[in-house]
Amino acid sequence: MSQQSILQSFIGERWIGQHAAKSLRSAINGQTITHTHEESLDFAEAIAYARQRGINELMAMDFQQRAQRLKALAKYLLERKEELYALSHHSGATRADSWIDIEGGAGTLFTYSGIGAREMPSGNVVHEGPAMPLGKLNTFAGSHILVPRGGVALHINAFNFPIWGMLEKFAPSFLAGMPCIIKPATATSYLTEAAVRMMHESGLLPAGSLQLVIGSTGDLLDRMEGQDVVTFTGSADTAAMLRVNPNLIRNSVPFNAEADSLNCAILAPEITPDDPEFELFIKEVAREMTVKAGQKCTAIRRAIVPAKHLDAVAEGLRARLAKVVAGDPSVEGVRMGPLASHAQQADVAERIQALLQSSDMLLGAQDGFSPLGEGVGEGAFCAPTLLLARDPHAAGGAHDIEAFGPVSTLMTYDDIDEAIALAARGKGSLVASLVTKDPQVAARAVPATAALHGRLHILDRESAAESTGHGSPLPMLKHGGPGRAGGGEELGGLRAVKHYLQRTAVQGSPSMLMAVTGEYVRGAKVYETEVHPFRRYFEELKIGESLLTHRRTVTEADLVNFGCLSGDHFYMHFDDIAAKESQFGKRIAHGYFVLSAAAGLFVSPGVGPVLANYGLDTLRFINPVGIGDTIQARLTCKRKIDQGKTSPKGEPQGVVAWDVEVTNQEGELVASYDILTLVLKRNGAQADKT
Repeated sequence: MSQQSILQSFIGERWIGQHAAKSLRSAINGQTITHTHEESLDFAEAIAYARQRGINELMAMDFQQRAQRLKALAKYLLERKEELYALSHHSGATRADSWIDIEGGAGTLFTYSGIGAREMPSGNVVHEGPAMPLGKLNTFAGSHILVPRGGVALHINAFNFPIWGMLEKFAPSFLAGMPCIIKPATATSYLTEAAVRMMHESGLLPAGSLQLVIGSTGDLLDRMEGQDVVTFTGSADTAAMLRVNPNLIRNSVPFNAEADSLNCAILAPEITPDDPEFELFIKEVAREMTVKAGQKCTAIRRAIVPAKHLDAVAEGLRARLAKVVAGDPSVEGVRMGPLASHAQQADVAERIQALLQSSDMLLGAQDGFSPLGEGVGEGAFCAPTLLLARDPHAAGGAHDIEAFGPVSTLMTYDDIDEAIALAARGKGSLVASLVTKDPQVAARAVPATAALHGRLHILDRESAAESTGHGSPLPMLKHGGPGRAGGGEELGGLRAVKHYLQRTAVQGSPSMLMAVTGEYVRGAKVYETEVHPFRRYFEELKIGESLLTHRRTVTEADLVNFGCLSGDHFYMHFDDIAAKESQFGKRIAHGYFVLSAAAGLFVSPGVGPVLANYGLDTLRFINPVGIGDTIQARLTCKRKIDQGKTSPKGEPQGVVAWDVEVTNQEGELVASYDILTLVLKRNGAQADKT
């Protein structure tokens, strides 16, 4: 037996596995394609290597550098995607199915790379500000920081998306500076192993940042500590068993579960067979039954429809499902492959029989199901199966039993409140869809169902062209759900990264908070020099470097001129009588005039390192500015972010956020905001001149 036919674990920067153990068969024709390895793994070594080498390697980088590394990994995988597509074929996945897993996985890396670059600082401390004064003199303040946990993330994944399932957890963990140990489901672990090999061969992975376990997790859960994190994707029963591990409970190890759930789609009561939304509902249910052969944790298991339209819905689904060609995905025209394994085929068949105790068969294997391709008789195929619940309010049935394949159950209702009640019978789901054309129905149903669903997808003719569909978790939105769905959260953009960071409250003087957070905190010591801050290059600027400007007195001519220039003739600026009767008792300056005047006070107009102002954050107008008031601005370097980017001319540059306080002659704050600028690096400027 050749080495290539044995999967290997990757522990301590070496591949382990020379002797074959369990055979893994092609889902298409039953032929053996590879084996797991027989050797036992030293999990103490894996944990120690992650803690000692992995954490140190990751912490030698900052958030911005790790974000750049994710982007490079995504590009590397996409350049080699065809190798993964060829292997994915054996799992029964069509090209479209594999696209979700392979290119969707790489896309998740790209997304988290962008999140890191846009939303995270240089360094390894996130300031969750603003800081809050805790005393009258503002010499004692408090805020929150997020820091890497200093532990290891153990990711236990499901069989249905062996690449995406790994990468959607790896990306936020890596960005947060947490080394990962990946345990894929055995049935499709050959795909995960191939992707991990590519990532290792890229040279982009810091040592110890990613390890792979083929086979059992052994005593890994018993080795977890309080700074570690365990995540799980799979069945609700397995999640319930793992989360009560005594060691996890004793050490309060965070356990994030994303479990298969009895997701539903509701066809709203106002929709008729003549509406475009009716056909959208049919397409969505049929698609969720057949994509990945229904092996998605988000698939529609319960289709809740108005009783008056049951026959039309059943007829529409039968007609659409009858057109689905099943078989070997490499055969021309095949749109649905087999289940991922023969064990899965047996499990789904058993659960269909259990569902038939409370349901009637509307479409199944007996309706001419005949997969195409050579040797498919030995494959793990399952016919699209549509059932009808005899009593949708009865206990058990489709409200409790999930057949993790191309199986869905129709159930009827009489009014929207009944539909909402049926949706709740799933006891917590990852996602529900509402197909409606009436905004009032959405306004009634969505808040009523939100408490039991992690995501709610509203589908109508307006959103249909761009909708990513019921069953597509997106990296920037939460993936997870309450109750049966596991009670956890994955994805969700920056929220997912924060799952792997420790939030800590920090108290002290503003100067001390500035030192800790790496951001200027109002009330902290500032640094004023003879050099205007806008004349300094990115590397030269210090946090807290500040400029207190000269003063300017606001005149009536300022209001008139600004109003004519902007076209803003709001009465508070021009109507003396109305203004006197207002709460301010006088005419006041335009808020945007105050911003413009402040910029005139602090900007250094000559050519210099500051390249552009590209935004304002946290803008607030605190007190009104009247005619005759005198304003002054303080500009302070608040935060520096080195994204490793260059201008179109190739000039290296960084992002600087400036804190701006505009005060009046009484020292009262009248406007407060941050401005964001692109600032040239000196080294880049010198290189450009040579």
